[in-house]
Amino acid sequence: MNGTVLAGLKDPSALHAAARSRAFQVFAEALAYPESELEDAIRSGMVRESLLEALAELDPKLAESADSEALCTAMGEDDLAVEYTRLFDVGASGPPCPLYGGLYGGARMKVMEEAVRFYNHFGLQLGDEPRELPDHLLVELEFLHFLAFREADTLEGGEDPGPWRRAQRDFITRHTGAWVPKLRVKLADCDPPPYIAEVVRLLGLTLEAEAGVLVRETLHT
Repeated sequence: MNGTVLAGLKDPSALHAAARSRAFQVFAEALAYPESELEDAIRSGMVRESLLEALAELDPKLAESADSEALCTAMGEDDLAVEYTRLFDVGASGPPCPLYGGLYGGARMKVMEEAVRFYNHFGLQLGDEPRELPDHLLVELEFLHFLAFREADTLEGGEDPGPWRRAQRDFITRHTGAWVPKLRVKLADCDPPPYIAEVVRLLGLTLEAEAGVLVRETLHT
């Protein structure tokens, strides 16, 4: 859970973009399928430390709002993995809380095609793993991590960050930020483990806050 290194950046806007990049990366790691290594990191407090540190760099209020105890509650051995599967991966008519944005209203193929256009525009290609469908939450978070990283790099180099900012603004408002609130609603009806509920809650707050920042930054560009 090492995240993006912020050391060496001087421009305040670059620092914020780098903090945003790191936060999305940590969220992606924290919401991956909980193999034993991730479960151990949750129990030890490593995940909590990484997430709270990333959020504090982005917006201290986000870190202060976190339920610290929930962020290190991994339950018994393999229990979190069982719950992850119950919520996100299986169900008679599909999982109750899918991690695919295209399943939260609208035509899924259209949603996926638009996401692919975003990725391809920036020279990115999806792999062949099942979880690498274009509308999967982890894929979307990795994309936002990449865009924010490139924004920070561009700012530090004295170049125009506009394309990277606008891409983040548009992708959050049309994709991740549009459907994660719906995921939170579904989770609330499914008795999720405290860890999963809290990470998704914090992700929703982060997406909302950063969408606002990006809208303001791109208002006149």
